[in-house]
Amino acid sequence: MPVPPDPTDLYPDIASHGSLRAAVHAVSEGGLATTSMRSSESEPLTHVAVDCPLPHRNPLLISAWVHERRWSIRGTDAFQDLELVGGRTEDLKEVAAAAVAWHTGQSLSALLQAAPFVHLSGRFEVPDLDPALLTASEWQHLRTEANELEYPWGPAYQALVEAAHAELALRRLYPFTSHWALRFSTTTRPNLTVVGPMLAARSIDHYTVSKSMTGNDGAQFSTPGDAVAAAVRELPVDLGSTTLGSP
Repeated sequence: MPVPPDPTDLYPDIASHGSLRAAVHAVSEGGLATTSMRSSESEPLTHVAVDCPLPHRNPLLISAWVHERRWSIRGTDAFQDLELVGGRTEDLKEVAAAAVAWHTGQSLSALLQAAPFVHLSGRFEVPDLDPALLTASEWQHLRTEANELEYPWGPAYQALVEAAHAELALRRLYPFTSHWALRFSTTTRPNLTVVGPMLAARSIDHYTVSKSMTGNDGAQFSTPGDAVAAAVRELPVDLGSTTLGSP
C-alpha cells in the first residue's frame, strides 16, 4: 500500500491556517466561529467536528482524505448514531456551507440546498424518539439505499426491500441489515431485539428465507413477494408495537 503524502504537502493552504478548524472558519466568511468547532488533537489538519445546538444531532464530522485532496462529511443523530447526511467534495467552501447549515440547525433539505454535494441517507430526524417514527425513518433509509445500489444484484435487493415494506406485519417492525440480509427487530437501535427470519436476495429470481447468513437452512423462492409471505408466517403471533431500544 502506498504511503500517504504528508498532509502539509496535500493541504498546504490548511497548513498555512494551522488547522482545518481555522481554515473552515476562514472560508465560511464569519458563518462559523472557531469556538463552534473542535479540532482533532492528533490530526488538526485533517479532522474537525462542528457543534450543533439541536440536542438530537451529533457534531458534524469533517475529514480530509489522506491519498488525494478531498473532504468528507458525516452527520448523525444523537440517539442511534446513524447517518443522516454524508458527502464528499473537493471544494472546502462547500464543506463550510454544509457546516454552517448543520451548526445553525437548518433542516436536512435546507442543508442539501446550501451544499448540493451533500447526500441524504433517507433517514429523517425524530427529536422526540417516537419508536414508530424511528422505524419509518429506517425503512425510508433502506428503500433509499436499495434504490441507489449499482451492484448486479441491486434490482433484486430493491425488489425484496419494497416487497417487505409493502407488508404491514413487517413494516411495523424495525428493519436492519446484516451482510445485506434483511432482518427485523421489535425494538429500535441502539439495542435491537431480533425477531423472525432473515430475507436475502440472491438474484432477480432467487430469494431465501432462513435463520443463517448462508440461506442453506431455509426455503428458496422465485419472487420477493413469496419470500416475504413466508417470512410473515414465521413471525411470532401477537407481536406488540415496536418499542424504543434502550441505550
